[in-house]
Amino acid sequence: PVWVHGDLHPANILVHDGQLSGVIDFGDLTAGDPAADLSVAWMLLPADCHQVFRDCAGASDASWARAAGWALVLGLVYLAHSADNPQLAAVGERTLSAVLG
Repeated sequence: PVWVHGDLHPANILVHDGQLSGVIDFGDLTAGDPAADLSVAWMLLPADCHQVFRDCAGASDASWARAAGWALVLGLVYLAHSADNPQLAAVGERTLSAVLG
């Protein structure tokens, strides 16, 4: 295990002028599988950016496969808990579409 944010999704990422400007909400900071944080690629980035993100993160094939699994689980969780939150539902739908597409 390594230090991971533990809750890295679009609502915890700050963007300014189309560029990453910060990460917030470290309440779930923990030691764990870094692939959990890599799952944000499917939640936030267009598919044509995934390889660049993966290369910059130095993710192995195994880490990338686990990241896709984490994204699938998180997408389902977001949909299951989004009855009163259309933004969360949109993240869930986008994530599932990206992973399964």
